Amino acid sequence: MKIAILSCFHPYRGGIAQFNACIYEELGRDNEVRAFNFKRQYPKILFPGKTQYVTPEDEATPVESTSVLDTIRPSTWAKTAKLIRQWQPDLLILRYWMSWFAPSLGYVSRHTGCKSIAILDNVTPHEPHFFDKPLSKYFLKGCSGYITMTESVAEDLVSLVPDARYKILPHPVYSHFGERMEREEACSSLGLDPEKKTLLFFGLIREYKGLDILLEAFRGLPEDYQLVVAGEPYGAFDKYQRILDSLPGKDRVKVFPRYIRDSEVKLYFSAADVSVLPYRTATQSGISAASYHFDVPLIVTDVGGLKETIGDRGTGLVAPVAEPEAVRREIVRYFENPSIAPACREAIKKEKERLSWNRFCSSLTAFAKEL
Repeated sequence: MKIAILSCFHPYRGGIAQFNACIYEELGRDNEVRAFNFKRQYPKILFPGKTQYVTPEDEATPVESTSVLDTIRPSTWAKTAKLIRQWQPDLLILRYWMSWFAPSLGYVSRHTGCKSIAILDNVTPHEPHFFDKPLSKYFLKGCSGYITMTESVAEDLVSLVPDARYKILPHPVYSHFGERMEREEACSSLGLDPEKKTLLFFGLIREYKGLDILLEAFRGLPEDYQLVVAGEPYGAFDKYQRILDSLPGKDRVKVFPRYIRDSEVKLYFSAADVSVLPYRTATQSGISAASYHFDVPLIVTDVGGLKETIGDRGTGLVAPVAEPEAVRREIVRYFENPSIAPACREAIKKEKERLSWNRFCSSLTAFAKEL
């Protein structure tokens, strides 16, 4: 099968680009695959982080791609569609996670002359706007089929496109971060006490991810707990710094407020006893895929697909609400009950066998042939 993938690839960085690189490599084992990239993904003024692009320190693996689509220049939309059409693929795969991309991707998907599948990270963004639904509906109506990674995203899809043909394929486990290190070595590198119970908040720091909830939960934990916060803030960090400054145990919180390059990821997960996702809203999470790779259980909140993909699978605990007291209770329960951690790690081993990139991609191509 000839497969075109239109999304962000190297030199863009972050979880979406990493995911795309993984499916590009896996699909390329049995198919002819070509990557079509953004020439401009967002205008700088709309991007909340420091940079959209990899730096020499990121050590990201390059993916050969054609950089052509500029989301704010309609002339490039037609050019992108023409290039894909001329290559004559059997299938176009698009990634969709926010309504900003609906006009450009929606146009391209309608003008390539082949069937298209959208991999939907979100249908409704975590930080919604009044224009999200009409724009998302426009994009979705231009696709032949859809892949969602959780039931909650599938429900959002059907609310906009009731007759949608879709398949739910859980997020595969990331395996490109290297092997787990010895805990003592990782703790030493990060300046942590290996004798303390170590909580990890990892990934981009955004309002919906609830770092403030975790910091307030940490306020009530005893001195044998420590917290690691590792990730680039999208927006001001001031709110979180005020909470940090007010914590009686602030010396037990280590903050690394920057983008964590791939080769460093193993440090944080190797030092952690448990990964905490205190999210206010969620669909699926790439952080859980990284946690699984390093055999680190999770504590999450009951939002979006987190209960479905973690709590129901036994790989972690679920706080019923996104509030400090509820998160704190699950943290304490995790450490006080000696049977929970080994049971979670055993469940993670089973998930790692189930959530392979090969299975994801073979299921995707089989679904495409049914459309």
